[in-house]
Amino acid sequence: MASIKPFSPLSSPLNHTISSLKPSFFFKPVSDVSFSTQFGRERGHVAVSVAFNPSGNFDLSLYDEQENVEPAPPPMPPKEGRYEVIINNETIRCLNLSPFSDATGITTTSSVDPREFLERTIGFTINYNRDDEHDIRELSEFPDIRLWFVRLDATYPWLPVLLDWRAGELARYAAMLVPHQMSMRMGVVFNPEALELFIMKKVFITYSWLKENDIPKPRLKVKDMARMLGFGIGDELFDMIDRYPDSSP
Repeated sequence: MASIKPFSPLSSPLNHTISSLKPSFFFKPVSDVSFSTQFGRERGHVAVSVAFNPSGNFDLSLYDEQENVEPAPPPMPPKEGRYEVIINNETIRCLNLSPFSDATGITTTSSVDPREFLERTIGFTINYNRDDEHDIRELSEFPDIRLWFVRLDATYPWLPVLLDWRAGELARYAAMLVPHQMSMRMGVVFNPEALELFIMKKVFITYSWLKENDIPKPRLKVKDMARMLGFGIGDELFDMIDRYPDSSP
């Protein structure tokens, strides 16, 4: 059976099977990436939330009230020479994807050489002027910004594998597409089931896309991508995909 294990140094409360994908998938947090989840018990129910900082790392705490949680390190600086997509209020509100095409040269899904983009990576600069200068919401909390990224993701669904992960672009991209809340102490707190489904969808899409483009070691690349968001992917899942490939044209 295929397994997805977000690995963790803790054992008992974290060995919690997420019911939405039982029995084929189960989760535990990742040990060499710092985790931050909350667990609360009420009448036998276990509520789980996974918190990530903007770098895509996270650390685990058992209760939201826990105070001795060290802040996660800031993300690394942008990769030198990466493709920089610059968007502003006008392009966002018009759902205009041309800044992405202009910056990367990607105009269609068939015009992409993944090798070059995997090497240089892609990042975003969001120049967004708030209507209210006292509005303290994060960029991922503005509906119009999120809608722009929804359209971008619908057009290029394999894009997450090309992002500048180490500079936090993958985590920020996920925050644009996955329901979450903002915590003063823990940063972005994703809805765990929504994050689970987002990751699984991207695993299926990017693995097939990398294979179609003859990228070496596509399993390793997809595993690394999922790991940046706290999930370990077992080889059994890829074996299953290879055994029953997508037959669509």
